[in-house]
Amino acid sequence: MSEENRALLHRWFEEVWNKGRTDAIDEMFAEDGLAHGLSDESGQPLRGPAGFKAFHQKFREAFPDIIVIVEDTIAEGDKIAARCRVRAKHTGESLGYAATHKPIEITGISIIRVKDGKIVEGWNNFDFFTMYKQMGVI
Repeated sequence: MSEENRALLHRWFEEVWNKGRTDAIDEMFAEDGLAHGLSDESGQPLRGPAGFKAFHQKFREAFPDIIVIVEDTIAEGDKIAARCRVRAKHTGESLGYAATHKPIEITGISIIRVKDGKIVEGWNNFDFFTMYKQMGVI
């Protein structure tokens, strides 16, 4: 099971983030899935593919060339953790800031819980403070 979960996590970052395949969210994120550490407009955790897609669209519009590199993974039971590095250039305005055209590079940790081959829960901790600082908006 751990290897299958590891493959799902790698596929998630490659397909959803690096390739920008919105339809892959439906394939890998459970209908009742919950993403902690990422929030909707009201500050609530993202729920289900529809909730995740709205976040994904805004983030990819701000950083269309985003690349997420999975540097390490640890798997145990139905959970897998990934240490990631994120690189991109801020060229869109969808996060509420004019495009700065500045590069960003941040790190983060994502832990997912998998059930029936889909992500049912995720805990995300990415260094968004550094991202905004590199963009020059704080």
